[in-house]
Amino acid sequence: MMAELLSLVPAKSLETDVVLGEPSAVCPLPPVTVSNDTLLISLIDRLRRTLENHRGENQMVVMQDFPDPDALSSAWAYQIIAEQYDIHCDIVYAGTLSHQENVALVKLTGLPAKRWGVHTLKDRDLSVYQGCVFVDGQGTNSQLTTLVKQAKIPVIAVIDHHTRQGDLEAEFVDIRPQIRATATMLTQYIQKGLLNFNTSDTVHVKCATALMHGLRSDTNNLMQAQECEFIAAGYLSRFYDAQLLNAVLQSARSRRVMDVIERALKNRIIKNNYSIAGVGYLRYDDRDAIPQAADFLVTEENVHTALVYGIVHDEDEDIELVIGSMRTSKITLDPDEFLKEAFGQDNQGRFFGGGRYMAGGFEIPIGFLGGFNNNAEYAKLKWEMYDTQIKQKLSHLVNPDEKVIRT
Repeated sequence: MMAELLSLVPAKSLETDVVLGEPSAVCPLPPVTVSNDTLLISLIDRLRRTLENHRGENQMVVMQDFPDPDALSSAWAYQIIAEQYDIHCDIVYAGTLSHQENVALVKLTGLPAKRWGVHTLKDRDLSVYQGCVFVDGQGTNSQLTTLVKQAKIPVIAVIDHHTRQGDLEAEFVDIRPQIRATATMLTQYIQKGLLNFNTSDTVHVKCATALMHGLRSDTNNLMQAQECEFIAAGYLSRFYDAQLLNAVLQSARSRRVMDVIERALKNRIIKNNYSIAGVGYLRYDDRDAIPQAADFLVTEENVHTALVYGIVHDEDEDIELVIGSMRTSKITLDPDEFLKEAFGQDNQGRFFGGGRYMAGGFEIPIGFLGGFNNNAEYAKLKWEMYDTQIKQKLSHLVNPDEKVIRT
């Protein structure tokens, strides 16, 4: 199958716009256009020098609060690469793993990711880390970023495939928005010699399996893949464990996820081929049910875009957030532009929403109106207010003639 897929890929290298590796790369300069081969040679030389300069150090590898397969696999690959330079890495995230495939990936592969709840960080000694690395993110979607800055831990590297966001400065920067998955980028590093994968090494096999899952996850099973993804998948196919990957993919949905999907079906409103559904209140640990519900709704006949959202309550922090997910099959619709236009940005200039090809999400803090309340009528009124407001924000894009989506 992989050989058949690769046979469809043109031999000519793509021309790509890339933000490259030195500290000056974080400045608002126009991107440099280079061929893939030239880019990879330059990137690997820069990263190799960066790793050598930090030989023997301890580093944090920070993922987004709710890491997906792309983030998990890429962080693991970086950790294994860094081990070649006697660099010890702790892979950390501040949120939770709730999607059944993410939980299965970590459990079945032994992927060494650690949850660092923000409320526990006061007990951690961050001074043991000489550097921090951000993988599949640029610090804007992690609660740990502020703590890293407060502890004055230098940012060694930022490796990501999303558009430029935030203000992190790093020694090594590889941000390539035209790449579909960060797992593709880490696989390229490995292909070009930063690590020699070995089928007799079980850790390498499991990491290759995780990278294959991350790559597939962010390209809709390679349906949205580009030349570099097919090449990366072809390389990983020599090392990954197909049975292990199948076990990850076959993990069952929990009853709570099915309940959220049921609520989304019941509450959905369809306008102009958009399916919009509010699902009410969810536990913090169940937030990954929202994108799964969006994945389900977008498959309905005569629907090209699905938006699902709910109020998520974090009992540990006693805060509430409106969290939503967007899925689209309309190739002319950019989720990143759509969500940024719909929800705007906060006082610090950070957008509440964003996305990538055919998928996106948004997260809006409720602020002082948040918090648990035993009064059912109050909770109902609060939900109705936020449900109406979200629909109002979406109305000028989804249904501009009526100005508001009727509930």
